[in-house]
Amino acid sequence: MTRGGFDIRLTDLHNDLLRMGSIVEKQIHLCIEALVNHDVDLAKKIIEDDDLVDGLQREIEDKCIKLIATEQPLAKDLRMIFTTTKIVTDLERMADHAVDIAKIAIRLKDEKFIKPLVDIPKMSNLVNEMIKESLDCYVDGNVEGSYIVCKKDDQIDAIYRGVFKEMLPIMAADNSTINQATQFLFICKYLERIADHVTNICEWTIYLVTGEQIDLNE
Repeated sequence: MTRGGFDIRLTDLHNDLLRMGSIVEKQIHLCIEALVNHDVDLAKKIIEDDDLVDGLQREIEDKCIKLIATEQPLAKDLRMIFTTTKIVTDLERMADHAVDIAKIAIRLKDEKFIKPLVDIPKMSNLVNEMIKESLDCYVDGNVEGSYIVCKKDDQIDAIYRGVFKEMLPIMAADNSTINQATQFLFICKYLERIADHVTNICEWTIYLVTGEQIDLNE
């Protein structure tokens, strides 16, 4: 294959990865929508659609393997293929957490919420913003932008700590709120983990461009 043909296949990989990222963003948005609106059908659809994300991961990984097996990629190309496989793994795990949240939405379908849901949607919107920006940085090879995206993880952690502090006195005052409050904390933890996976994507982008492996999840 000519270099031009190889570059086209690399571009296809980028496009597949971005398509997977877009689906994951949507899954995260919809699982919170299902929670807020007590929408069981939507929650079930999110769970069912997880197979689509899994299928995309396998498809992209298969393309990566074939590129390595049939071509002789340069060192930079090999790094790009390797980082693509790592990023799709992070995206798949994000989708798994969206499923976790959808399952909680189903469990809470008949319960009146102990408080208005403000921080959880705020967290979700910020996480989706981070996902989009991290993938843009990956495609553009934007190291500086990757560091900026990672800084937003501090905001996610701050919201999580705030929700945790808010839930404690509510649970202490009324034992009947413990289950629901605990479920809200699980949701926040899943969103916090998704943000950690976004940080991983940023780390892989930095590795792709610089060859340096760093840990921004400290």
